[in-house]
Amino acid sequence: MEKKRIVVLSGAGISAESGIQTFRDSNGLWENHRIEDVATFDAWQRNKQLVLDFYNKRRKQALECKPNIAHEYLVKLEEKFHVDIITQNVDDLHERAGSRNVVHLHGELFKVRSTLDEHLIYDWKKDLQLGDVCEKGAQLRPHIVWFGEEVPMMETAGKLASKADILIVVGTSLVVYPAAGLVHYTDFTVPKFVIDPSTPRISNSSNVEYISEKASVGVKMLVERLLQKN
Repeated sequence: MEKKRIVVLSGAGISAESGIQTFRDSNGLWENHRIEDVATFDAWQRNKQLVLDFYNKRRKQALECKPNIAHEYLVKLEEKFHVDIITQNVDDLHERAGSRNVVHLHGELFKVRSTLDEHLIYDWKKDLQLGDVCEKGAQLRPHIVWFGEEVPMMETAGKLASKADILIVVGTSLVVYPAAGLVHYTDFTVPKFVIDPSTPRISNSSNVEYISEKASVGVKMLVERLLQKN
């Protein structure tokens, strides 16, 4: 018998519990920088060194962080379900916890790519410097989807969401598009669980259960329920 498919849409709230800062905190800053200065293509053109320094700092921070209970319990779901994780996060905490099927909508902190050929992507854990180039001689940039850029994995994510038998939304405010629109790729009859202290609402959808808890508490509760039920 084929396993039921669970699709998880995860956001910054799940990583925050591992110590990774989010830019949607109350001050709206990311490591004391405005988004426009470090996370847009215009910012890259204006001041490449500032952008590189920013992501080098974030890369070091992420290396020091570890997966938390929420990441680990999502892995437990794979005992009885086929699980696909669609994450808005650029860290690798889902993978380090052991999740096997992870789609990164907004890019990956531990990869870089060519500014000449976007298909030239390299694994990268050290600092990225001006003068670090691809095999074609072009400067490398963070493999991050900056604000205003297209989201190349959106089509893949949409196809996964449309096949879900159960949808779990965890640690996301559901206000960042196009990612927030993924909940509407699933059939309206599909059970949906939203785990977040702020309880973001899914509009125009039925069969939704809201769990007003932080990721570690809510995911553990839900996973234990689902494993016991199936």
